[in-house]
Amino acid sequence: MNDQFSGNNSSDSPRPISNGVETNPNNTTIVIPEGAALQRSALIGFLALGVIALGMIAMALAKPSAPPLTQEASAALPALDMFADVALLAKAAIVVDIQSGKTLYEKNADAQLPLASLTKVALALAVAEALPVESVVTIPYDAQGAASVESLRRGDTWRVQDIIDFTLVESSNAGAEILAGLADKTIHARFPASPEHEATLWRMNDLVQSLGLAHTYFLNVSGLDLSSTQAGSYGSARDVATLFAYAAAADSALFAGTARSNMLLTSVNGRATAAAANTNTAQGAIAGLILGKTGITDLAGGNLAIVFDVGFARPVVAVILGSSREGRFTDMETLAERTRAALRAQLP
Repeated sequence: MNDQFSGNNSSDSPRPISNGVETNPNNTTIVIPEGAALQRSALIGFLALGVIALGMIAMALAKPSAPPLTQEASAALPALDMFADVALLAKAAIVVDIQSGKTLYEKNADAQLPLASLTKVALALAVAEALPVESVVTIPYDAQGAASVESLRRGDTWRVQDIIDFTLVESSNAGAEILAGLADKTIHARFPASPEHEATLWRMNDLVQSLGLAHTYFLNVSGLDLSSTQAGSYGSARDVATLFAYAAAADSALFAGTARSNMLLTSVNGRATAAAANTNTAQGAIAGLILGKTGITDLAGGNLAIVFDVGFARPVVAVILGSSREGRFTDMETLAERTRAALRAQLP
C-alpha cells in the first residue's frame, strides 16, 4: 500500500469500503508481559524539560472541557514579517509556538478539510490507552505499508509498539485496522457507552471532543476516503495543531519512530522483519523533528503535520492541509525555515 493517489493500493489513497480487508479481533491473541504497565508514562521527552506551558496542552482526558492550544493574535509578534511573503500551495496551514501558545502564521486555519492519514495519530493515542505497548499480539491478516513493499504477515507475533511504528511510519491502513481491532474490546470495557465493535473509533472521536476540537471528527480509523465525495475524517489546521501538540506532550516516545527515516522491525517470534520506510520524505530536512505524519487522498490532497524543536527545547507545531503530493513537503520546509528565522529574531 503506497502513500499515493487512487489507482494503486495506497494506504493514503481512496479505496472502496469493501476493500477485502477484514478485521477479526476474535482470531487475535494478546499476551501481556508480567508487570507490563497499563498506561504509558505521560509528559515525557521534551515535556520533561518543562518547556510546554501548562495552560496550553496539559489536557487530561478526564476533563472534557479542556481547551485546545491558546491561539493568540498573530499581530502581537513583530517577527511575523518573516512570513510576510510566504506563498504556499496548501489550502490551509498554521504554525504555533507551543511554549507561548502564540500563532506565528496561519492560512485558513479554521477551514474544515479532509485529514487523510493524519487520523492515525489519534488512533495511536486511543490504542496506547487500551493496550500496553510492550504487550505481544498475533497478526490476524497481512498488513502492507505505503512507503515500501514491507508487510506484517498473518500469524507472526509483534509488540504493539512495533505495529504502531509500522502503521505510522509506513502509513499502513491495514495496520490501522488491526490496531483498532485489537483495542476494541478493552476500550468498550472501559467505556460502556462505546459500540462493541467500533469502540476504538468512538474513543478517537471522544478524545478530540475532550480536547475541544470543534471541527474534527473521524468516520474510520485510517482516514481513507469513503467515496469520491466523502472523506474518512475531517478537521481544521488549528485543530490538528492542538491534537499533535497534545500527542507529543502526552507520550512523545509513542511517536518517536515518525522522526526516523526508516526502522528495522523484528517480530517477537523471530520469523519476520520489516524495514519500515517513512512516508515523510521531508523528515531529514527538518532538524529537531519530534513527531510527523503524512496524509494523502484524492479528496484531501497532500497533508503533513509535524512537531519540531527549533532549538533550546522550544517545540513548534506546524500543519499543512490540502497541498499536493510534493507540495506538502516544500510547503512545510518553507514554514520550518521561516519559523526558525522568526523565533531567532525574537532573541535579545
